[in-house]
Amino acid sequence: MRVGFGYDVHRLTEGRPLVLGGVTVPNKLGLLGHSDADVLIHAVIDALLGAAALGDIGAHYPPTDNAYKDISSITLLERTAKTLKDSGYELSNIDATIVCESPKLSSYIPTMVDNLAKALGATQGHINIKATTTEGLGFAGTGEGIAAHAVALITK
Repeated sequence: MRVGFGYDVHRLTEGRPLVLGGVTVPNKLGLLGHSDADVLIHAVIDALLGAAALGDIGAHYPPTDNAYKDISSITLLERTAKTLKDSGYELSNIDATIVCESPKLSSYIPTMVDNLAKALGATQGHINIKATTTEGLGFAGTGEGIAAHAVALITK
């Protein structure tokens, strides 16, 4: 068994969709980034790669490579799942938390879980996603950005 931790943060900005867990969430601001800037999936990818000691998201999908410009992070997660499988690893579970003051995400979480499970070739019972606020503190609390934390357990 191997454990990995992932963390990601992106700034909120006008003119971009807000994509979290592969779901486009209605919001006046979206996340700034080279890809679709899905902080949840980026944190999950880093947790999975970290658990397998395979580096990080930037090493596999560098933001300097135009092949990843505006790419769906679901696609990156599918590629990461293949990399793990090719390296002899199997997913045990993922636990992730999205940190933002708004919008409220509870109604979108079941679809996020389904999206991640499908991309990873897992069942929904292997994926847990939560959302929390920071009670108005820090960049997430003031609405400047959104963060996500993820922990992954894999087996060889």
